Amino acid sequence: MKNLAIYLLFLSSAVSAQQKWPVIKHYEGKFTEKIAMPIGGIGTGDISIGGNGQWKDVEIMNKPAMGFYGAHNPKQAPFFMVFTKSADGVKKTKTLMGPMPLSDYIGSEGSRAPNHGLPRFASSTFDAAYPFATVNLEDRDMPVSAKAKVFNPFIPGDPDASGIPIAVIRYEIKNKTDKSLEVSVAGSLDNFIGMDGSVAEISGWNSVIYPLGTKNNKNSFRQSGNLVGIYMTSDSVDKNSRAWGTIALTTENKTPGDVISYRTEFNTKGWNFNFTDLWDDFSDDGIFKDLNFPLKWDDPRGALAVKFKLAPKETRTVQFFLTWNFPNRMSWDDKVVIGNYYSTKYADAWDVIEKTLPQLPSLEAKTLDFVNLIANSDYPQQVKEAALFNSSTLRSQTTFRDRNGNFFGWEGVFAATGSCHGNCTHVWNYEYASPFLFGSMAMNMRETEYKHALQESGLMCFRVNIPFDKKYEDPLAAADGQMGTIMKVYREWQLSGDDNFLKDLYPGVKKALSFAWIPKGWDADKDGVMEGCQHNTMDIEYYGPNPEIGFWYLGALKAAAAMAGYMHDTEFETTCQTLFTKGSKWIDENIFNGEFYYQKIWPVKSSDDVAKGIISGGGRFNNSEPIFQIGEGCLADQLVGQNMALICGLGYLADSNKIKKAIASIWKYNHVNNVGELFNNMRSYALEGEAGVVVTVYPDPKKRPAIPLSYGFEVWTGLEYTAATGMIYAGMGKEGLQVISDARNRYDGFKRNPFNEEECGNHYTRAMASWSAIPALSHFNYSGVTKTFSITAKPGNYFWSNGHSWGNVVVTNNEATISVHFGKLEVQAIRLSNGSEVKLKEVKTITEDGTLKFKL
Repeated sequence: MKNLAIYLLFLSSAVSAQQKWPVIKHYEGKFTEKIAMPIGGIGTGDISIGGNGQWKDVEIMNKPAMGFYGAHNPKQAPFFMVFTKSADGVKKTKTLMGPMPLSDYIGSEGSRAPNHGLPRFASSTFDAAYPFATVNLEDRDMPVSAKAKVFNPFIPGDPDASGIPIAVIRYEIKNKTDKSLEVSVAGSLDNFIGMDGSVAEISGWNSVIYPLGTKNNKNSFRQSGNLVGIYMTSDSVDKNSRAWGTIALTTENKTPGDVISYRTEFNTKGWNFNFTDLWDDFSDDGIFKDLNFPLKWDDPRGALAVKFKLAPKETRTVQFFLTWNFPNRMSWDDKVVIGNYYSTKYADAWDVIEKTLPQLPSLEAKTLDFVNLIANSDYPQQVKEAALFNSSTLRSQTTFRDRNGNFFGWEGVFAATGSCHGNCTHVWNYEYASPFLFGSMAMNMRETEYKHALQESGLMCFRVNIPFDKKYEDPLAAADGQMGTIMKVYREWQLSGDDNFLKDLYPGVKKALSFAWIPKGWDADKDGVMEGCQHNTMDIEYYGPNPEIGFWYLGALKAAAAMAGYMHDTEFETTCQTLFTKGSKWIDENIFNGEFYYQKIWPVKSSDDVAKGIISGGGRFNNSEPIFQIGEGCLADQLVGQNMALICGLGYLADSNKIKKAIASIWKYNHVNNVGELFNNMRSYALEGEAGVVVTVYPDPKKRPAIPLSYGFEVWTGLEYTAATGMIYAGMGKEGLQVISDARNRYDGFKRNPFNEEECGNHYTRAMASWSAIPALSHFNYSGVTKTFSITAKPGNYFWSNGHSWGNVVVTNNEATISVHFGKLEVQAIRLSNGSEVKLKEVKTITEDGTLKFKL
């Protein structure tokens, strides 16, 4: 192609600590109150930064610990503070936090909020572009303003670089005055090793809950090169405990004139006078005096300070690092130590910072590159916010990696435990963050499903055991989950272009799909329609054909046909294609009512008419008159399998006009402007005055079953994003974006945390369906098999990612430029959404920082 040109762009790997960070969402006033942005790596646990700068939800010890502040005394959480002294000797000390929410003012003994009695800055705002957070602090009575800037490296395509147990913490201090100041910035926290928040005692006097678990813990001051700080250990906590490990709070001592000081212990804890000791010592001159007290407490408090001079109007950034290493990750049932992958890379918390610090400029540069590409793209603001902020779930306690690097995920997490174990297939079906950001982890999940959850019979346990050799007592398959994994094998194969991956899993794919045809099974008569008992993501069984499972099945058949063809398995390809054609025709002709697809309820006489392993509870419900069915309701995710097909490049699974009509009906019936006007006997994720998409709506109330779908009255963001993506593909972009806006408006920082969309637990996996709006709006698809790159013909700037490489595409009326910012991309054909195609004479490899320009 004579107009083809390849351009190389070069980025500096060094990033100044002063470089401006992008902002996708700004929060102020009451809209900062519920913010808790997790800071940590994939599989490392995290600590969250609040909207006012308060550190909260310390979850670094291999389990959820929402509401745990890393201290025995709940009033004494980790915090940072600033000391100033003017030329005329006026001293001021305040914590680097903004005001407390008014809701924290009350309590039986006054406020019980952490650090409630410490002076704070008068106002704070919060700027976010995950994983970057900035808390802006102002106070007219202080001679300085401050910014707390925190992040953890997040580089799609590189799970190791995105899996470092570190919080990078910077405090940017500006001298507002016309005179020089002495300034000191300090951080302080307890050595809480052994205390993960799960064991506590309740005071018999005032009912205060005191976490337990520390034992003879020790703080020491360490220095290696320019790196200095407090190293926290425990020789007495059980070394096999999930709460045993090490913590380090460090800084760099490399600026001439700076004074580094520290404390490894404080004098007394009685009546909170350790805080008095801490405050008095620091407020005297901004320099700690370590007095080498004999160890008195199981959880000694450490502190680290950096003092410096600040010229008039000068700004200085002080950088701290909080690192940790807790190697004893447990199995789902807390009975077996499976280890942490990150702990195989680092000996302890000090080793984490020693190895990370030299790489930090390049890690930050690449993280900024990723976030800037999204921030500067032409995707609507609510799409950027929903996609990027929900990706934080990948780095919450919802996910982890065992010592061998295998990637696992709960459905979500409760305050102190995981929620619903096992890489649940029917929940993880909905998320798109892992395949499009970390393809190797998505591929690992497929390997786990097909090598460890798939039984010889073809039944795939929808919750995988760990350790892998643990026996499945009563294996249970989920129809939607099992069919979804087939589509996801196809997706991961296409995005990666890895034929060995397909060859390895293809026998399992055949087995998993053939399981649908067993006697008394999902499609026992092998006609391309699932009529049998179908356990599914609503935690119940459907009886009879329905769109939710029906489209997953059609997608699996179409994906399997394509994979079989590539594997030269002609017989199986023909079988799958024949069933797909029959099933697609049947679903259009039999369960489309002119507006949407619905369920025909076909009861069975008894549990004996259902194959073993596909019904939960062994017939605990009356199967001849099944409850919790959809019936003639309009289901919000009736086309979830169709969504997957479009995103995977498999196209439409049924009549496109009928599908688009069904999408329009979801907007018409399921989207409501005030959810509070509707009855809901179950969980409420949307309330009075809030808009949302209801799971199931019956346009004709007379046709609603007496006991309808289990979660039918609820509102789930994962289903809302699924519906929104379907609307975008159907040409209803305005409506789809409104659905996404409605969801994000509920997570506005005042009513709910913008970094925690719940369902059955916090940081719920299904909410990562939000990423699907990115490929839907850009029409992005990539086949590493055929080396075909698909993108919209609409002029604009679009971020793209395939889980292994990423960059952006700039489309104009006459040409387009594909840029690669990470990894490499092989391209031989470019397909545009307007139907045109550009074919190259040979495969072009675009390496990192390279571009490919072509005429339209």
